[in-house]
Amino acid sequence: MRPVITLLTDFGYDSYFVPSMKGVILSLNPEAMIVDITHAIPQFNVRKAAFTLWASYKYFPRGTIHVVVVDPGVGTSRRALVIRSRNYYFVGPDNGVLMMAAGDDGVVEVRSIESGDFMRPVVTSTFHGRDIFAPVAAYLSLGLDPSLLGPRVTDPVVLPGIGGSVSRGVASSVIIYIDHFGNAYTGIRANDLEVLGLDYGDELRINIPRRNVDLRVRFLRSYGYAGEGEALALINSEGFLELSINRGSFASRYDVKEGDEVTLSVIK
Repeated sequence: MRPVITLLTDFGYDSYFVPSMKGVILSLNPEAMIVDITHAIPQFNVRKAAFTLWASYKYFPRGTIHVVVVDPGVGTSRRALVIRSRNYYFVGPDNGVLMMAAGDDGVVEVRSIESGDFMRPVVTSTFHGRDIFAPVAAYLSLGLDPSLLGPRVTDPVVLPGIGGSVSRGVASSVIIYIDHFGNAYTGIRANDLEVLGLDYGDELRINIPRRNVDLRVRFLRSYGYAGEGEALALINSEGFLELSINRGSFASRYDVKEGDEVTLSVIK
């Protein structure tokens, strides 16, 4: 099987940044299969990049090398990392963007990328995606032992965990992710529903204080069980309690943003 290298960045689709990285990879390993996860991460949004990687990494073939460049600390003292997990490699900055996915798969070792032998001859202070991460990924795809890249790291940066407070009838969390359709993911998971006491058909009171949102919605299995334009709650494909509008955008209608606090109360 051809080695797979994925790219996930906040570079957008209208600049030379992504093709430059691909050129570096293919110059070192013309057999590499490069897959774009996305380059539309909002600029500098490390948490959204981390969630996007977590939601997608596991569907790639074993041995895939995931490269993430959402790196507001580029050129500073922040470390460059390669992480070997049970089934994958992750390459990128030490700002927490890799650890949600790598930790989910099971971290085997973390290395600081320090050897210049596996970087471009000239490493600029503003484009480590091209000058460090892309060549390292290419060398890994050729079978490089990560131990040659640099010393072990025992304290990689880890972002605050996803979750919330759940008790009988009441849960609180934040909006952890808003997708392309404007669906708002809370940190409440499917396995919290028994504690919460929430069943399909129940009503939920949704309160988002910072947005002056206070409404009632039904908890349903999918969007089509609600009327067109009706707000609802459901468990989405990633196992999170999601706030949605059938054929509409919950985020746009209620001006909801990632990070907004939300309280959910079950109405029986």
